[in-house]
Amino acid sequence: MRVSKVAAVSCLAAVLSAPLYADPVSDFYEGRELRLLIGYSAGGGYDTYARVLARHLGKHIPGNPTVVPQNMPGAASLRLANYLYNAAPRDGSVIGTVARGMAMEPLLSARGTQFDATEFSWIGSLNHEVSVCVSWHTSDVRTMQDLQTRQLIVGGIGSAAGPDVFPIVMNNLLDTNIRLITGYPGGNDILLAMERGEVDGRCGWSWSTVLSTRPEWITDGKLNLLVQMALEKHPDLADVPLVTEFADSEDELVALELIFARQVMGRPYLAPPGIPADRHAALRRAFDAAARDPEFVAEAQRLQLELNPVSGEEIDALITRTYNASENAVRLATDALRITGRVNGTP
Repeated sequence: MRVSKVAAVSCLAAVLSAPLYADPVSDFYEGRELRLLIGYSAGGGYDTYARVLARHLGKHIPGNPTVVPQNMPGAASLRLANYLYNAAPRDGSVIGTVARGMAMEPLLSARGTQFDATEFSWIGSLNHEVSVCVSWHTSDVRTMQDLQTRQLIVGGIGSAAGPDVFPIVMNNLLDTNIRLITGYPGGNDILLAMERGEVDGRCGWSWSTVLSTRPEWITDGKLNLLVQMALEKHPDLADVPLVTEFADSEDELVALELIFARQVMGRPYLAPPGIPADRHAALRRAFDAAARDPEFVAEAQRLQLELNPVSGEEIDALITRTYNASENAVRLATDALRITGRVNGTP
């Protein structure tokens, strides 16, 4: 009987000294490395954002894993998207960042895609990009309505760049009258061309870049802001219309959403399909917390990285809406991207 009492007391002491509630998420991540795969080579924008996030994310995940960024470049992050869907562990130990338009690739292109974007475990995006279409102050195109009746000559960089894609989409879906002169080495060269009078404007210019590189053009009235190319207005641009406001039908509206959804997912993060629900939820909460972390925000600001976070739930809602698009809306979007539009020469 005496031995039984000692055993009972020992068991009671063990129970009282144990945590009241076990945390399976913390147990999984404690002492573990969480790999953050980057679909691009080192040194670019996606890489910079991811490495800054990696330095702050782990402290917000239960168990505080060490977040290890690793580059997995290939086919503009398509290689990584395919890997996450088909080969990566589905236990929450691997997450990644891919191109902002990757989620819509199976709908709009499908070239080389081996994934269903609706099945990924989306975590969030660090930025919601807003681009603008502008004309130089000497142009007689001063509004979006003018753009539909008068010609605007704009500069471009190359077939996949925003300053080339966005004008073509607008011409094909919204019947704007944009003449694209493509082949400039970079965005700054387009701005110099505007000052020299070679082109009248630029369609596809990140508002954050406008503010960081040419703020005096805004204060001095050198630019006419014609339209915002995004799904939601930037707080600075309440009086500038959204491109989606000019859709003539529900299918045109959804087609524009399919194309410009990439703006909402400016810097997206995701995990493979089917990871445990509690770990997925923990990663989302940690991402949201890291995006608000004063130390993370301060480091991002020092590196001039714009932050306008989007939650995983918001990404889910956007993807659900776009993947429920009608066949006609998808056709309109793919045609708008495929057709070369009014392109004329090189600078």
